[in-house]
Amino acid sequence: MKKLLAMAAVMFIPAAGASYKCVDEKGVTRIGDTPPPECEHVPMYEMYSTGQVRRKIDPTPTPDQLKVRLEEQEKAKEAALAASEQKRKDTALLASYSNEKEFDVARDRNVEPIAGRLRNAQDRLVEVDKNIKSFEEEMEFYRSGKRKSAKNNEPPPVLVANLDRAKSEKVTLEKSLVTYQKQIEETKAKYETDKKRWIALKTGTVERPAETVK
Repeated sequence: MKKLLAMAAVMFIPAAGASYKCVDEKGVTRIGDTPPPECEHVPMYEMYSTGQVRRKIDPTPTPDQLKVRLEEQEKAKEAALAASEQKRKDTALLASYSNEKEFDVARDRNVEPIAGRLRNAQDRLVEVDKNIKSFEEEMEFYRSGKRKSAKNNEPPPVLVANLDRAKSEKVTLEKSLVTYQKQIEETKAKYETDKKRWIALKTGTVERPAETVK
């Protein structure tokens, strides 16, 4: 902001022997050897002694206008960077695939390891569920008082620990299943998006980023 204000101030450094003219915000013509204060927010002209216009001086921007200008410059910069990155990705995409089928092959190759982890987690979950059922049945056996040799109806600590551990593992496995399924969906979506982009680039129907107005 300070830099922009300094730049704006430089615009109004008077040239030797120059005169300045404007029509202020009230419609009054202002003329002076130095920029009239009333010309600050309207277009002003630096004049030769012959009365000809030497140059036009745009109004001094307000702090809000300077802020908007700075924001627009930042957006334009971000848009240019995004366009450059997209061009790089497009170039790599065209260089990596020669036909649509290759996208499906690459997709399946990357999905299979995740699908394998998903199947292993599903199989393990079946085993853990069986263990939980077995532990709970044994817990119930103790609590029902059917075990005559027991001094009380409380199950042994090791059984309680095994049940807690099995339940904890089940929670972890269920979270893993959700994660693996999401990874598979994201991988498929990525290759589908890349394929559509590749086709658009090949057929010349790709949407180009809007050019930044200077």
